[in-house]
Amino acid sequence: MSPSGLTFSLEYPAVAPDNSTPTWFTRTLGRAPRLVLLTAGGAAAIALTSLSGFARDHALLINASPSLPYWALWLDRTAVPARGDLILFDPPASDLLVRHFGARPHPFGKRIYGVAGDAVTERNRTFFVNGAVVALAKPASRWGEPLALGPTGIIPSGCYFVGTEHKDGFDSRYAAIGWICRGRVLGVGRPIL
Repeated sequence: MSPSGLTFSLEYPAVAPDNSTPTWFTRTLGRAPRLVLLTAGGAAAIALTSLSGFARDHALLINASPSLPYWALWLDRTAVPARGDLILFDPPASDLLVRHFGARPHPFGKRIYGVAGDAVTERNRTFFVNGAVVALAKPASRWGEPLALGPTGIIPSGCYFVGTEHKDGFDSRYAAIGWICRGRVLGVGRPIL
């Protein structure tokens, strides 16, 4: 008897011996749970590895800026940006950026209007890429601060002229953003909503 007053029995009910030789089916059936567990474990390991890689290269982002007409974007870090793509990037640090967006601004999302080798020109605060109008730069921010014009010339290798159709977009037309180069690019955004 155990100290609690209960008794436990570890005996199993008697089973009549079977003198027949096990068949292939009964041998395989006996191993099936073990094979199923091993197979499931292997499949789970492969799935988790794939999922981990997928999560490293992709993200769902919510857009809080009125400069883009989408509120949800799918970020693909493996896609190579091209003209017309929407890219997400870390904006360069500047006093103007800190005053308007805080010390740690969220990533920006803009369209690629110009790629390496394209010619960017400006006339009367209007920006052109290869002769086509892409943006008009405002002279001052919404708080009245002067906005210096962005860079012009041939876009360097690995860099982009980015912009938005929104009149108040903060993008390459302004010196505080300028050309966005590969090191700042987080990936290509695909609008989903």
